Amino acid sequence: YPWFAGVLLLNGLAFGMFAAPNTAAIMNSVPARNRGIASGMRATMQTVGMPLSIGIFFSLMVVGLTAAVPRAMFAGLTAHQVPAQVATGLSHLPPIGYLFASFLGYNPLQQLLGAKLLGALPHADALTLVGKRFFPSLISGPFRHGLIDVLVFSAVMCLVAAMASWLRGGKFVHEEAHGHAGQAAPGSAALAPSAASQDPFPVQRGGAGSAPKEATSRARAHRPRTGD
Repeated sequence: YPWFAGVLLLNGLAFGMFAAPNTAAIMNSVPARNRGIASGMRATMQTVGMPLSIGIFFSLMVVGLTAAVPRAMFAGLTAHQVPAQVATGLSHLPPIGYLFASFLGYNPLQQLLGAKLLGALPHADALTLVGKRFFPSLISGPFRHGLIDVLVFSAVMCLVAAMASWLRGGKFVHEEAHGHAGQAAPGSAALAPSAASQDPFPVQRGGAGSAPKEATSRARAHRPRTGD
């Protein structure tokens, strides 16, 4: 399994290197107030795409099995003395049943051929047909054919995604139409010193005690004289 583990590691690294910058590009392409909506739509499309891709992959797998299973099944059965008429009928059964039987490690030929037909065959051929190795080896070629179709389609889709990612250009960050809330307006910094220099309540130069003295002198000047 070292080669398989290495391929899985490479796949994980490639997915991380592709998903992170493209997700950041999606988030940076919308205003900050709409990034929650963009994140939800991205997650929705990703969630929808995963089962959709599984359906496409299994459809391609079934197409590959349909093209290769009849010939391989007919050749394998007739090589072990199964009549051509029976082998033709079994080879044209829906291949999806053979696929899931192989996934479960189950050999369906014992039930499909029946005890009567198996009893009429040579003992060695009957044991081979119902054994654990015959059925997996019989459909391994068609399964490989369908798997190659799936992997080719996956490679093409990866190249399309890489091309779309490359065509999006360099880094882009959406600017707000009204600027940031904490950013000062142009020219406000230049006006701040002049506004601060104008004191609306200037301090009189006479000192702290000059104002009461001026008020007392004014009151004495306007006081009426009793001799007049």
